[in-house]
Amino acid sequence: MKTKNIFLPILLSMMTLLNACDSFLDNEPSNYIVGSTLTEENLPMLTSQLYNRAWSGFNSNFYFGLGDGMAYNLNAPYSDYIYPFSDLSVTSLTGPLVSAWGSLYEVVQHSTGIIKTVEASSAPQAAKDKYIAEARFMRGTAYWYLASLWHNAIIVSDPEELVANPIVNTNPKKDVYEFAIRDLEFAAKYLPETAGETGRVTQYSAFGMLSRVYLDYSGFVASNYGENPNVGTRDAAYLDLAKKAAEKVINNNAYKLMPNYDDLFKIENNNNVESLFAFQWVPGMNSSTGYGVINSHQAYFAFGSIVTGDDAAWGGGGTGCPYDMIKEYETSDVIRRKATWMGNGDHYPEINKANGGLTYDEATFSAAPRWLSVKKGITGSNKDNPAIGRMNSALDNYMLRLAEVYLNYAEAILGNNTSTNDATALEYFNKVRTRAGMPAKTAIAYEDLRHERRIEFCLEGRYWYELVARAYYKQQEVINYLNAQNRGIVTPYLFDAPSNLRVDPDRDPGSRAVGTATAATFRLPYPESELIQNPKLGDTPVPYTFTEDRITDLFNN
Repeated sequence: MKTKNIFLPILLSMMTLLNACDSFLDNEPSNYIVGSTLTEENLPMLTSQLYNRAWSGFNSNFYFGLGDGMAYNLNAPYSDYIYPFSDLSVTSLTGPLVSAWGSLYEVVQHSTGIIKTVEASSAPQAAKDKYIAEARFMRGTAYWYLASLWHNAIIVSDPEELVANPIVNTNPKKDVYEFAIRDLEFAAKYLPETAGETGRVTQYSAFGMLSRVYLDYSGFVASNYGENPNVGTRDAAYLDLAKKAAEKVINNNAYKLMPNYDDLFKIENNNNVESLFAFQWVPGMNSSTGYGVINSHQAYFAFGSIVTGDDAAWGGGGTGCPYDMIKEYETSDVIRRKATWMGNGDHYPEINKANGGLTYDEATFSAAPRWLSVKKGITGSNKDNPAIGRMNSALDNYMLRLAEVYLNYAEAILGNNTSTNDATALEYFNKVRTRAGMPAKTAIAYEDLRHERRIEFCLEGRYWYELVARAYYKQQEVINYLNAQNRGIVTPYLFDAPSNLRVDPDRDPGSRAVGTATAATFRLPYPESELIQNPKLGDTPVPYTFTEDRITDLFNN
């Protein structure tokens, strides 16, 4: 981990002035103030870059490449930021690993530096707790990703110590999880109920994230922390905590599902009533003026410059929906499919507005509709919306939204049962389905939840983590599932809207050499460059000594 290279930018970033538009990202310190001279009015600027710049390397082309590519929701046989994941051929030299590892530790180091700075300030204790909680929310989330992906990681409670000695052992996955939970529980206790500025996290963001982490951890705890990954059941106490955390969010009427699924992915609906945590990208900026604070996903996924209005569409035409993902859609699940993937005959009035919108069809785009091309995250050009810039979709991508919390609640109720017809679990599960025009169910099993998560959050970088969590206690089941996805078959097909899938008889399906899923698949290798700089990454992890107890009164009222 390049800690010496990370810490200095953290200090400098606290002084960076962002030309943001009408948001808390506008906060600008008049000068750099630290220690007791730092007052309450200066605190908001410290945490603003935890919503974009610190996460940029993780978000750029790793989040979707891993989260959707590894789970085989997404296929791009010519894009080296996706195919190592979709082909199950990740190595320590896979490029996106370096930027993701470095980015997550930038979040950790930046957050830890903020905590230390705020503690030394002259602000009232209540204000200190609020901004420390905001930083701990971000740090806890970063450590959940590190535990999920790399398992053992370096826990940092004092950034200066790691700068002074970056050659250190990792800590075991159990301790990384526990550290993340402590951070998120602190955030749930001390973050405000409502955001003072649009886009900032609240205590309900923390409860929502805890519902995810408790649910994941329930399987890991039951497996005796990885010793028995096929134990088949989850820990009942953590399932109950997941349910209670989800209830905290659900019972707060400030959060609701957006009425229309496709509206979730339009710029004008950034920070809507369903969003609990989203990266905040700066609108109106481009690759020249906003490096690190813009959302570049459109540049990687748009199928051509007719969408972006410039040449910033890199390989999107070769990025499409695998046949395995297409088969997941129920015939009537048109609303979510169209909002996620462009199919032959689909029309999008918000893109290419000057020409009456974009209709994705073979007559207009030649061979393009032989793929289902990416739609989710594709917003158009600057002519369609002035917030869009070159390599900047201006869309704040979700890290957590209410629909997930609803499904977390339902899964916590399902617990270790084969199925459930619990009325409340069905109510929230069916809210997600019926919003998409799908019929309600009268009972649900794990397979219903797995299917719903894959469809609902496709191309939001989530599905791999669902499979990882299942593999904590039913590892062989997940290995079998991954190996049954036929990743080596590249099936050419046409997809005629609304729901007619057919294989193109005029094209050779083709094939690719892909890896085989094993127990090792669920743990990413450390980037080789990091192992060279810190050889102890490969050594036996050392237990972490905790200096604070878990918070025990979060659910007392």
